[in-house]
Amino acid sequence: MEYSSLPKDPMVLLSFINTKLRDDYPSLDELCSSLCVDADGVKKKLATIDYSYDEKKNRFV
Repeated sequence: MEYSSLPKDPMVLLSFINTKLRDDYPSLDELCSSLCVDADGVKKKLATIDYSYDEKKNRFV
């Protein structure tokens, strides 16, 4: 999966990323590496809806 196929809507992206983190990946870095996406880009997109990555919880909150 390439970045272009990630959801464009921030709320849908939030749901997608948090589900993947919960079910498949132990960290955001591993998820982004596997999907060939930029972690900073994901963080910036989700920051537009006031969410940030919590490493301890391994999810955006």
